[in-house]
Amino acid sequence: MSFDVPDKLYFKIGEVAEIVGVETHVLRYWESEFPQVRPNRAVSKQRLYRRRDVDLFLEIKRLLYEEEYTISGAKKKLREPDGDSRTEHIGQERELLRQVRDGLKAIRTLLKDR
Repeated sequence: MSFDVPDKLYFKIGEVAEIVGVETHVLRYWESEFPQVRPNRAVSKQRLYRRRDVDLFLEIKRLLYEEEYTISGAKKKLREPDGDSRTEHIGQERELLRQVRDGLKAIRTLLKDR
């Protein structure tokens, strides 16, 4: 099942549950089982998930419900650096962001030297 995730910075747990198609308690359980999911917390202690967390929940659901992996098997699959894993894409995004940050730092240094 394909679902378009809204273009937002943060999502509340109810929104994520609706997007993923599971109950909120399932998301909280997955959060406890999969260390890759670490939501931010608002001042009110409410969970705030990023887009990458939503994508990861969608991948977890696919592995558990469609591919019929166990929790343990899904954990192992998410750690594998294969082409199907969304975690690889997350790693690529992090690397790209690191490169952009380093480039911006270099530009800032050049501008300071003027």
